[in-house]
Order: sequence, then C-alpha cells, then structure tokens
Amino acid sequence: MVKSLNNKWKELLFSFSGFGPNFLMILMGAFYTDALNPAAMGANANYQVIMENVCFILPVLFPVLYTVAKIFDGIIDIPFAHITDTLSTKWGRRRPTIFVCMIPMIVSYAFCWWPIGGADGQLLNTIWISFWLLVFFSTYTMCMITFYGSLSTVCSSESQRLRVSGFKSFFDTISYCVVYALVPVLLSALKINIDKFVYICMPFMLTIIIPLFLIKEGEKYGYPELQGQSSERVSIIESIRLTFKNKLFVNWLIVNCCSFFGLQMFLVGMNAMIIGGMGFNGLEMAISNTCAFAPVPVMLYLFNKLKAKKGIRFTYQTCLISFAVAILSFDLASLFVVGANKPLQLAISCIGGVFGSWAIGSFFMMPYLVPAQISSVEEKLTGKNHSAMYFAAQAVTTSIVGALASALVYENIKMLFISKEKPGIIYAESYEAAAEKLGLLESQVYNLGTLLVPIIVCVMCIIGFIVAFRMPKDYSFENVAKEIKRQHPELEIDAHVAANLKEESKEEKGEIIFVQLALSILSGFIFGFVWLGFMLNTLKRLVGERKTGLKWAICCFVPFASIYFVLKKHKQLVELARARGAEVIHIPAIHIILGIFFPILPINVISMCLLQKNINTVLNIEND
Repeated sequence: MVKSLNNKWKELLFSFSGFGPNFLMILMGAFYTDALNPAAMGANANYQVIMENVCFILPVLFPVLYTVAKIFDGIIDIPFAHITDTLSTKWGRRRPTIFVCMIPMIVSYAFCWWPIGGADGQLLNTIWISFWLLVFFSTYTMCMITFYGSLSTVCSSESQRLRVSGFKSFFDTISYCVVYALVPVLLSALKINIDKFVYICMPFMLTIIIPLFLIKEGEKYGYPELQGQSSERVSIIESIRLTFKNKLFVNWLIVNCCSFFGLQMFLVGMNAMIIGGMGFNGLEMAISNTCAFAPVPVMLYLFNKLKAKKGIRFTYQTCLISFAVAILSFDLASLFVVGANKPLQLAISCIGGVFGSWAIGSFFMMPYLVPAQISSVEEKLTGKNHSAMYFAAQAVTTSIVGALASALVYENIKMLFISKEKPGIIYAESYEAAAEKLGLLESQVYNLGTLLVPIIVCVMCIIGFIVAFRMPKDYSFENVAKEIKRQHPELEIDAHVAANLKEESKEEKGEIIFVQLALSILSGFIFGFVWLGFMLNTLKRLVGERKTGLKWAICCFVPFASIYFVLKKHKQLVELARARGAEVIHIPAIHIILGIFFPILPINVISMCLLQKNINTVLNIEND
C-alpha cells in the first residue's frame, strides 16, 4: 500500500477520523445506562437523564441483555477483522467496509436513545433498545476495526505510529473532556435532556469519512491484489493463531484487560459517583473533571519523556498506580465520608483528578500503539498483513471484561443502598424508594454502588501493575522481531533490525511543539475558557459587567491581564456580599502570586475556584 500520511497535517487529520464515533460512544458510556435507569443519580440528575425519576427499562433483564450485546460486539470483531484484512475490491481493502457500515451505524445509534414504549413500556423498551444496540455495536465495530487496522500500513515507521497514536489519544482526551467536563454544564445552560443533546451532536459521526479520502488504495494505487505489490493472504484460522500465539501481544492483552475493567467501570459510573455520591451539580462536576482532563496533554508529553528513559513498561506501571490512588478520591470526597462540605469535596476531587491525569492519556494511547507496532513489524518480516485481527483480539477481550464491569457488576451494585442510621443493604430503584423502605430521609441514604466502584477500580489497577512485569521494557522493532522469530524460526531478522535502526535514525523523534500547544489548548484550556465565559455571564447579572466578550478575550490571551480582572471582581463581590450580610474570601496576595505563575486565567484553577465560590455565595443569598 502507498504510504498515505506523507505530511504532518495528514497525520493529524487521520488521527481525527475516529473522533466523532468515539465521542458519541463515550457519551453513551457516560450517560446511557443511567439515563435509562437513574437509580444511582439522586436529586442532582437534572438534565442528565431522559426523564427524571423514570426507569425506562427492566432493571433485572436489561443488564443481562446489555452484557450479551457487549459480548456479541466483542465476538464479531474476529470475523469482521478478517473481512477487512482480506477484502479485495477495485476500491481497496479498508474503504468499502467503512462506506457500507457508516449509515447503519448512525441510524442505529439514534434509535438506541429512543425508548419507544415511553415511561410505562419497560419490556418493549428493553427489547427495542437491545436490538438496536446489537446493530450499532456491529456497524461501529466494523468501522473502527477497519480504521484501526489501517494504522499499521498508512504509517511508514514506528516513530510515525507513535505520533499518530499520540495525536489519536489527544483527540480521545478532548472527547472525554467534552463529555465529562463540559456536557453537564451545557445541559443545564441549554436546558435540554441528554437524549436531545445526543441528537444535536450526531453529525460528528461523519468524521469517519476522512479515511475514505486519506487511505491510498484501490486500482489507482495498484490494488486490489495482482495489480501491484500485496501482502500475503492469511486465512482466518491462521490469523487467529498468529495473533494469540504472540507472547508480547498476549501479555499486553492481560494487562489491558485489568486496566480496562477498572477504567470501564469508572467511566460508566463517574456521573453517578459525582452527582449522586458527592452531590455535585453540573458546574461543580465540570470543575472536578477539568482538573482530571486539562493536564493530560502535558502528562502525555512527560509520559513520552519518561518512556524514552525508563521504557514503556515502567512508565505504564506508574500510570496504573497513580490511577489506583487517584480513584479513591471519589470515596474520600463522597457525602458518605465527608458530608456536604463542598470546599473540602472540591479540593479532594481536584487533587485526585490532577493525580489521575497522569494515567488517562496513556490509557488512550497504548491500545492503539501496541497492536499497530506488532502487526507492522510482522508484516515487514513475514509479508503477512492481518493488523485488524490484533485490534479485534484486543476488542473482544475488552468487550467481555467491559460488559462484566459496566453491565453485570455496575448495573447491579448501583441498585444497592445503605444508611449510617440503620444496618443492612437495601435493593431499590431510586434514592426515594430506598429512603421509603428504610423509613429515613433521602439525605440519610447513600448508594452503595458509587462507594464500591472506586475500590474495585483500585484493585484492578494494582493487579494490572503486577501482571505488567510480564511486558517487555519496550515494543521496539528489535523486541517485536525477536518474538516473531520465535514463532517463525526460519526468519533472518538481523538485516531487518539493522535497516530499521537506520531508517528510524532519519525520522524526526519527539513531538512537534506547535501541534502540542494547539492540542493542549483544545483538550485542556478550552474548558477554562468556557468556565470563564459562564462566570462573566453571571457577573454581568450580579454587578452589571459590561463588554464581557472583550474582557474574556483579554483575560484568556493577554499575559497577566487576569490579575487585574480577578482582583477587581473579587472586590466587587466582597462589597456585594457584605451589603447583603454575608462574608466571602478575598486575599489579594494569593491572586497576584497565582496570576504571575499562571498568566493565562483558565490555567489558574485556584483563583477561578475562589472566584466561583464567591459568586456562589452571592447567588445563594439571592436564592434565600
């Protein structure tokens, strides 16, 4: 295949191809099951459900069917991967499958969010949704497996694959930032429920058409087979055997399953842990999640630096441990542990988020990098290209553990409630029902599932850390080549290793600084920008703020300008609060010092938190 990514902008654009489908899939993972069954959401669910306090599915049956759908999604990865690895048409190997599956993927996703039976048709909704989930998972899998499978061939070297994987992880970070930090605020600001918001975002699915233009294959470029150079055809049985016989890959699968089990349970339960477990509203949730996702670009840069010195195994192990520790902040900051002490809760959750951000980027990058590198080296040494099968094998294992984590485990433990006032565990469909069974107020009832999730995730990360000692120090060409030779003793790899070292020495190592900066702004700073916009809008109502758009631009992009703004706004809020008989925090020296260290206001999280706290104090006075 002709190498497609011969310009840096093409690397970036190709990495963006999966943004839309992944973004909508992340939306589904974050909000879907709790939107259909808001048992663990509590009173702060607001617009994050389809209809407040309404369960649209059968809580006993749906988790089982959802698990079946997820496992089915994993199983079909194998035959689908073989199809895209061996397909031969005049349009090429990868592009036709994306083109065929794209439309049904979009349509089925829309139907998944439409419980046609309404609030009283739980059985009908359960059957309807389960059917469309099967269709969506199948078509989504085919599109994404094809996209991932092309990664090993569109890139010409390990360093390019590392860059593309890194860019892909940046865009994944943006998706998670938008879903977990910005969407809760947008739902409240726009006053729309999550299902309506999903339909508004569905055009993003069309980013999957980008590979149709970037992948150079088909008759024009010497394909299908026999019209030009082609890889050796691999049967499905041989492809599966080669994939699962590769020890480097199998050891990675085991580690990835451990981390994915914990990560999937964390992601699907995050909203419930923050909204129900901590009692946060949309804005407080945005603050907490911004601290987790905003530092990811910087953390990925440091990840690559540490990887270059200590190897990928050591670096990934540090990520597993940091996430295991950070996840416990959800319990430490919960209403069950500290009560409704918002400043303390925010401090714990923000510190935990920053600590966990070290791991988040690597969780996105590694599943693309490892299979692509192994399959690329295998093709160079043996002439056998079945790269999609590696991603399929990874997908089938993660689908199974993900289904166990998100459907069977989480969907059942979130129906359990406890109280400090009375012993025992209660099964109920909502906080209200649990409180009624216990004869207590809703504020005295706690969801047990939101307390168990962090503990389970922590344990799985620790297991992953231990198992990771079976991984190689690095997935370099030489290390992968040695494993391929173990499978094919007749291969001579020395010349290939030497040639690869010579080729890699000519490649540009490291990241491109302007791309890093741009992606940092997209994935991190943007939420500070949005947060500042919301605060300026509130200040406009409270203190008659004028020219808010100009002030927003100055504070975001003019170094040190935010110092004057923060000091002036804090002073106005102090005067306004005192006039209404309340006191707010105002320590000018803190904002001056922080403004010097953080010249762009959105990075200055501490000053923004203090400013937001003072705004909330004044707003609470108004509400009272």
